[in-house]
Amino acid sequence: MRYRIMLIIVLLLSVMFSIGQEDQYLIGRPAATFTLKAIDGKSYSLAEMKGTYVVLHFAATWCPFCNAEAPHLEELYKNYRDKNIQVFIVDVKEDKDLVEKSLARFKFSFPVLLDADGAVSASYAPEGVQPDLARDEVPLASNLILDKEGKIRFYSLLNSANFDAKLTQLKQKLDELLQMK
Repeated sequence: MRYRIMLIIVLLLSVMFSIGQEDQYLIGRPAATFTLKAIDGKSYSLAEMKGTYVVLHFAATWCPFCNAEAPHLEELYKNYRDKNIQVFIVDVKEDKDLVEKSLARFKFSFPVLLDADGAVSASYAPEGVQPDLARDEVPLASNLILDKEGKIRFYSLLNSANFDAKLTQLKQKLDELLQMK
C-alpha cells in the first residue's frame, strides 16, 4: 500500500512538473532583442541576425542538462550552418574565465555569449512559469528557434521528465521551418 501511494505521488509530481513546460510559450511573438559579447570578445546583436534562423540555448556551466545538450548543439550547428542557421549559447550570470575554461572541452565552433547580469535570460522567461526561480534562471537549459523575421517559432523549457538531450524536437522544427521557405 505504501509503495502504491509513493508511486502515485511520484507520478503526480512528474505530471505537475511537465505541465506547462511542454507548452510552446511566446510562439509567434518577436524575440527580445539584445546585444551581447561572446567569450572571444566579439559583440553579437540579435537585430543583425534578421534573415537568418537563430537557435538560442540558455545555459550555465553548473547545469547538468546544459552540459548534456552541449555536444548535440555542436553537432546541430555543423549539420545546419550551411542552411542559414546560427546557433548561440547564452551563458547566464557567470564569469568569462569560468565559462571559457568550463566549455573548452566542447570545442564549440559557434559563439558562446555572456549574459553577465541575466537580463537577456530574464526577458525570455514566460510569466507564471516556475515562479519559485529567479526570472533569469527559468530559461536555463531551454532552446528557442527564431525565424528569419526574429519571431519565436519554437521554445522548449527544461522538462526533466522528458529531457531531450539529443535535441530531437528542435531538429524536427528546424527541418519543418526550412521546408516552408
